[in-house]
Amino acid sequence: MRVYHGEFSLSTPRRFGTMPFVEEKLSMRMSQLFSKTLREAPAGADNKGYEYLLRAGFIRQLGAGIFSLLPLGYSSVKNIEQIIREEMDAIGGQEILMPVVNPADIWKETGRFYSIDREMSRFQDRVGRDMVLAMTHEEVVTDIARFEIDSYKRMPQLVYQIQTKWRDDPRPRAGLIRVREFTMKDSYSFDTDQAGLDKQYAAHYLAYFKIFGRTGLSTIVVGADSGMMGGKISHEYMYLSPIGEDTIITCDACSYTANRQVAAFRKEYFAEEMKELEKVHTPECPTIEALAEYLKISTKLTAKAVFMVGTFIDDTNGEEEQRLVVGVIRGDLEIEENKLQNAAKANALRSAHSEEILAAGIVPGYGSVIGIRQDKILVIADDSVAKSNNLVAGANEEGYHYLNSNFARDWNGTVADIASAQSGYACSECGGTLKSSKGVEVGNIFQLGTRYSESMDCYYQDENGIQKPVIMGSYGIGVGRLLACLAEEYHDELGLNLPITVAPYQVHLVSLVKDAEIAEKIYRTLIDAGITVLYDDRKESAGVKFADADLIGLPIRITLGNRSLKEGKVEVKVRSNPDEQLSFDLATLVDKMRVLIKRLENQITDSMHLEEWKPEK
Repeated sequence: MRVYHGEFSLSTPRRFGTMPFVEEKLSMRMSQLFSKTLREAPAGADNKGYEYLLRAGFIRQLGAGIFSLLPLGYSSVKNIEQIIREEMDAIGGQEILMPVVNPADIWKETGRFYSIDREMSRFQDRVGRDMVLAMTHEEVVTDIARFEIDSYKRMPQLVYQIQTKWRDDPRPRAGLIRVREFTMKDSYSFDTDQAGLDKQYAAHYLAYFKIFGRTGLSTIVVGADSGMMGGKISHEYMYLSPIGEDTIITCDACSYTANRQVAAFRKEYFAEEMKELEKVHTPECPTIEALAEYLKISTKLTAKAVFMVGTFIDDTNGEEEQRLVVGVIRGDLEIEENKLQNAAKANALRSAHSEEILAAGIVPGYGSVIGIRQDKILVIADDSVAKSNNLVAGANEEGYHYLNSNFARDWNGTVADIASAQSGYACSECGGTLKSSKGVEVGNIFQLGTRYSESMDCYYQDENGIQKPVIMGSYGIGVGRLLACLAEEYHDELGLNLPITVAPYQVHLVSLVKDAEIAEKIYRTLIDAGITVLYDDRKESAGVKFADADLIGLPIRITLGNRSLKEGKVEVKVRSNPDEQLSFDLATLVDKMRVLIKRLENQITDSMHLEEWKPEK
């Protein structure tokens, strides 16, 4: 709320009440703006979007992965949140608000109190009760639902919130891209059957494209790993950018898209008649490359063992166990750690130390599971080795390997796809060529099924009086991360250039005239017309004002100059098109501004990309 120091007339129209000392929230004077701009990039600003959010005074860092939103940044976030609310309401969502601090009991019911690592912060209240800081709200919303939903007549339901969350990320980076405290929109659906869940999932799938499209952010949707959330079907919405940490695998030939964590590709198999296992001398061949060179064979004809240590947690009591996990894959391929972790059903994985490998009777550099007791180790075999015969494998003796090793005959394990998809591989769907790119996850949707309802006794009574578990879905959007991606996408060498739908204000009014009365009149005229305005009324030079205007990057800049005002005109510049220099008559300024604002809004909506999801039959 801002204090208005100018004259006020009761005849002046007001949009937000009638208190004469309160200036409308549609406006802000830069002379009274809380934040300031910075001429130089602060230390640690490792990408341009982050740098400009800092320099333009949108955000300030408090600690690692912890940020404050200043007035300009918070205005943009509120604009994003309004778009989210409108689209969630449009598909039947009801807004609620759930607490960030949760009693640990509900997290113990699902087992996630024990299974989630140190990313979830735990503490005790003053009487010794276990508490957690929520990093997501599946447990809380299920706890609510088991009291509110008792009959099939009470479904379907869809609730959502925009709330603060805490995830103690060990590697915060890139400003708002990867943080520890963050704001999310999370929504939750409740249905009686899979068909109902599919309908709500499809509604979110399309709504998310509308949300991101209305903000001006281009995204693609990819198949994803459900991870700690549970469920079998999941998709992520990705903003493609070099600053992203996720690797996205795509096929232009058939539009196949997936996060590399789950991406599949078409593999070769070398099936032939099994030959007799033969131990051979392979001096100084501790790597697959050296081995293939020594034997004059392709790396495709070798079996590579990768040694990890998995952490396994009993989700009923939190007891922890560590086991050696051995991933075996064809020598020319690499293991995707996420796939290996899922196949092993481990809570976490790390590389094994040499002494841990030796303790299992395996020799590093010449290791395999042939002849090794497997009761204390977990072996996961990629299908590339399980379906190929006569591969070269380690003999667990320095300087020696086995020829003609075969899965099931010479060694055993769980068969799964644990291979990492790479650019140039063949698409599993059409055989086309895959390519990879970096992306930032800005949204995700999950089909939870009965993962939470069964563990928390969230049941309903069907038409026949039978108790059944509620079918659930979970859907998230990172609000701050979305702003960070927009800043990364919309900037130039001078500063930010946010789309008009999310920019903190539509118009930057820059006054270069000494006659404050005329500037005030124009300012008030724009506000009364419902146009949002940042008014630079400071006693600064034109150069300083223009530099700040470019840095903050509002969509439209109106410059009040002595010469143009004498002619009854103002100069207008569109930030997204520096070459577009306009001049509007004062008499028609409001009408012309409305047309220009509508044009910029239409540019965003006209470029929206929409996709629909349909369940596989």
